[in-house]
Amino acid sequence: HVVVHRENKGYGGNQKTCYTEALLKGADVVVMLHPDYQYDSRLIPQMVSPILDGHADFVMGSRIIGEGAIKGGMPWWKYVANRALTLAQNLLLGARMSEYHSGYRAYSRGLLETLPWPGNSDDFVFDNELLAQAIVGGRRVGEISVPTRYFAEASSIGFARAVRYGIGVLNVSAQGALARSGMYTP
Repeated sequence: HVVVHRENKGYGGNQKTCYTEALLKGADVVVMLHPDYQYDSRLIPQMVSPILDGHADFVMGSRIIGEGAIKGGMPWWKYVANRALTLAQNLLLGARMSEYHSGYRAYSRGLLETLPWPGNSDDFVFDNELLAQAIVGGRRVGEISVPTRYFAEASSIGFARAVRYGIGVLNVSAQGALARSGMYTP
């Protein structure tokens, strides 16, 4: 099933269309896999298994567990930024994730039907908004180790865009911290 946007909807906007279409088609689990060949699609059964077994509502493919990021060639500045942002997010959201920035995720139908993700950003911060909503909402989040490959042809955002993304992530996490304390209602 192919859906074509007549105009660029952005990273988050594209996911909104895909998740909506998947739910309309009756999907029980939806997998988001970046199309840049950095992640191994053969791991999809391991990604969806915790959801299908009733142990998780959301599964993140982590490049950090097992040091897959470094071995796969992640640039050092991205690795350092990932670790710093993840530390801040864990502190603000009260979670213990190994990373929040992977392009490999699986969502249960129940999670997608109950979280307010359609109102999230159409930009790159969409993923972190959805994850913060899941964590603050008390949903069960799982992680599996996934190797990754970085190479010249793989898509990647530049440094300036990455800085804007990082600021957006911190903003989302601060809102999550306020929501956890009852001081903010999204």
